[in-house]
Amino acid sequence: MACTTILVGKDASYDGSTIIARNEDSANGEFCPKQFIVVKPEDQPRKYRAVISHVQIDLPDDPMQYTSVPNADLKEGVWGEAGVNEANVAMSATETLTTNERVLGADPFVELVPAKGKEGEDGYEPEVAGGIGEEDFLTIVLPYVRTAREGVERLGALLEEYGTYEMNGVAFSDVNEIWWMETVGGHHWIAKRVPDSAYVTMPNQLGIDEFDLDDALGEQSEHMCSADLGEFIERNHLDLSVEAASPFNPRDAFGSHSDSDHVYNTPRAWWMQRFLNPYDEMWDGQDADHRPENNDIPWARQPERKVTIEDIKYVLSGHYQGTPYDPYGKLGDERTRHMYRPIGINRQSQLAVLQLRPYRPQAYRAIQWMAYGSNPFNTLVPFYANVDVTPAYLADTTTRVTSENFYWENRIIAALCDGAFADTANAVERYQEKTGAMGHRMVAATDEQASRLGFDAAEFDADNADGDVEPMDPDAIVSAVRNGEVREVLAAANQTMADQLKEETDKLLDSVLYTRSMAMKNGFHMSDF
Repeated sequence: MACTTILVGKDASYDGSTIIARNEDSANGEFCPKQFIVVKPEDQPRKYRAVISHVQIDLPDDPMQYTSVPNADLKEGVWGEAGVNEANVAMSATETLTTNERVLGADPFVELVPAKGKEGEDGYEPEVAGGIGEEDFLTIVLPYVRTAREGVERLGALLEEYGTYEMNGVAFSDVNEIWWMETVGGHHWIAKRVPDSAYVTMPNQLGIDEFDLDDALGEQSEHMCSADLGEFIERNHLDLSVEAASPFNPRDAFGSHSDSDHVYNTPRAWWMQRFLNPYDEMWDGQDADHRPENNDIPWARQPERKVTIEDIKYVLSGHYQGTPYDPYGKLGDERTRHMYRPIGINRQSQLAVLQLRPYRPQAYRAIQWMAYGSNPFNTLVPFYANVDVTPAYLADTTTRVTSENFYWENRIIAALCDGAFADTANAVERYQEKTGAMGHRMVAATDEQASRLGFDAAEFDADNADGDVEPMDPDAIVSAVRNGEVREVLAAANQTMADQLKEETDKLLDSVLYTRSMAMKNGFHMSDF
């Protein structure tokens, strides 16, 4: 899958939240309808079998409830992608990454080997299952971890035991920290804590550019890795440093710098950082500090101002606005407008922005912002994660095209708008602004309503190192989150948000359909005489 990720540390975000966000893009030439659901403990499998790799895993018997954004069609598996569990741990999985031949020669992917012949006949060879991948990660990890760090540890152990058939980047967050994890070959992995004051951009390319191996193999305060990574690097001559450099550069050792990266990947990192740090560097022209095709665009950077939810939506909808590379723009020419792969593209499946707010009590601090379809033409709206059910408008997506669910309605709108970008842009922008404002109002009103149930954040002690108004150990968080009365309030708010969203999305569909219909070439009016 081709995706784009942004991670925002708590000191870099507008409200002190940790925020992890990612576009899930379907394969070229495909649509992938998505649902937004709650998975209850009784619905979580105890014996898991992957559809793609056929790997079978026994899962623990004590799963927590969690949100998930699975495929509407399960023919290729669940693909849960993004969610928050009852311990207020968020997970985004996965960002497909690149690697190189040296890594795969040293630690090959673990791919499914089909059976040969028929069982009982001479020469029969049984099937050999493959490893785990994007299809599986959320389902087999998120229900069982109580901190972001535990998420890295559990997935790391599963990778070492079962292996993987692809390169992936995975984000874990809790209210205190964000960890970014990258797979390395079939069984190895690295993970780095995102600096609190920074954001991270990830465009389908192995991204971590500085890594402290001593920390990862020792105290693990800011870095973690598979136990034998140091030996693996040395044995296979993967460290490309000219001198004994510190810290180690995983991007050089494990990643790729192909010609296709300079068309498909690096321009996206360039554009996101160009937007969030417009004055720190020169971004354009021959004397630019970083150009779209540069390999050394930083993995993490401190923004010039605090990053908002709207900033995240904007960069993850980006199509190189304000540059000669914008396919909808008037700068440049036909060649430049199609030079680079945009962030906001036609085959976007969903965008999930997972926000954990330290200034709200545990029972309602987790927000899962959701958008479906092509990001330049959709909207991003908030839903409380710790509820027992999600609204049908987002949950009941089917493979049948219909305007009665959020996924397909957005898909129809995008198809109508794409060919008349200038004529429909104002209507789309008004829709995005109005629904976004509705979302912020809904959250503020619901927070206030929940506080009247005795969950007033101001009553809690914020005098602690992390600024958490209600610091608790993980088991206590789970207990607090399972408050049925609060969950009913949050679910009702989510339903109100969905009802209002449906009304505004219907209006936008009406508007752009009218605009496009009036531009049809077979129009004829009496006034034409």
